[in-house]
Amino acid sequence: MQTHSSRISGFHNLPMADRLAKLVDISGLTPDAAEHLANTGNLEAAIADSMIENAIGTMNIPLGVATNMIVDGRDVLIPMATEESSVVAAVCNAARQCRDSGGFVTSMSGSLMIAQIQLTQVPDPEFARLRILEQKAQIQQVCDDTDPVLLKHGGGFRDLEVRVLNEARGGAMVVTHLIVDTRDAMGANAVNSMAEAVAPLIAQWTGGRPYLRILSNLADRRLARARATWTLDAIGGEAVRDGIISAYEFAHIDPYRAATHNKGIMNGVSAVVLASGNDTRAVEAGAHAYAARSGQYRSLTHFEVDRDGNLVGTIEMPLAVGLVGGATKSHPTAQVVLDILGVDSADQLARVFAAVGLAQNFSALKALATTGIQKGHMALHAKNIAVMAGAVGAEIEAVARELIARGKVRVDIAEECLQQMRA
Repeated sequence: MQTHSSRISGFHNLPMADRLAKLVDISGLTPDAAEHLANTGNLEAAIADSMIENAIGTMNIPLGVATNMIVDGRDVLIPMATEESSVVAAVCNAARQCRDSGGFVTSMSGSLMIAQIQLTQVPDPEFARLRILEQKAQIQQVCDDTDPVLLKHGGGFRDLEVRVLNEARGGAMVVTHLIVDTRDAMGANAVNSMAEAVAPLIAQWTGGRPYLRILSNLADRRLARARATWTLDAIGGEAVRDGIISAYEFAHIDPYRAATHNKGIMNGVSAVVLASGNDTRAVEAGAHAYAARSGQYRSLTHFEVDRDGNLVGTIEMPLAVGLVGGATKSHPTAQVVLDILGVDSADQLARVFAAVGLAQNFSALKALATTGIQKGHMALHAKNIAVMAGAVGAEIEAVARELIARGKVRVDIAEECLQQMRA
């Protein structure tokens, strides 16, 4: 058991290489482990060091490409960063099965974000609400002056909302929403700065005390939508169609099923969000909050039967993503990913992400409704199991094939296969 202290004075001031050396010394890492961490792959150490605090290395995640996707009449290759087997294959398969019916059609509600200013200790909250609303013009001026670059690109303040929340322990809260068009930026820094600038004025007008001044990740003014049609011939007939709809209905009415259902959607969405250098945590938080907007946690997708008997699916979810700022600009791989996607606006990027989520969900529901999720997933997972058992080089493929042939994708079986091969 390690007994070293986690208190390392001045650790953040050290160069990245010295930081790693100190960590190796304190933790007793082997030379091989130290060499492994020192190899930052295709992300230069200096860039990694500039992106987070106390950097000591990088964590490489496989980057794959989903094929077959048509989005709004355009063939799109989808780079996806994920460690989970079957995710990329699922998008490929779903896209292939709806290519002949036009692929995915998408739309976007806009690029509006919300900044919240929390005001407490307000003696007359309803009166204060109206006083704030009366100052809309001045608030707009302050917001637009805070980010002239955003204003130059056609963004900026758009609207004002004020809510009185009466459930707070210390009395009513007055919460001001700044509605801001962030254009091709995700917008967190922009709207947070605006909230900081406006908060003192609101306090002055109302006599209240401002606390939180921050964006909301429930970006319900920035909804991405996608739809697709799968013909009976493409998916294998009415029984498959009805099984998919039954699986969707289960998720719609049962939160326990909906959590796993929506996790499957995010398998695809988060993989392409991460690959593009966008904020996976913000997107995931917004998606799950939106799924609970009715008061019960439900599916982000819907599946129905059209007039011709085909399966039709839709998705609608908040997608606050951007092409400028953050890792989208600083991470070289993210820049390459955006080049592969061939998008020229945050709006277009979010629409592609929504299409990926719908594709991922279709494949998961089809697998559940037919062969079961494990058959395809475990077949693709067999290589991971082979590596865990100690297989290297050509052994990995050979052990994986044997596991699939036996129908037992387990580490103990992989170890047995590997011993037999090496013997």
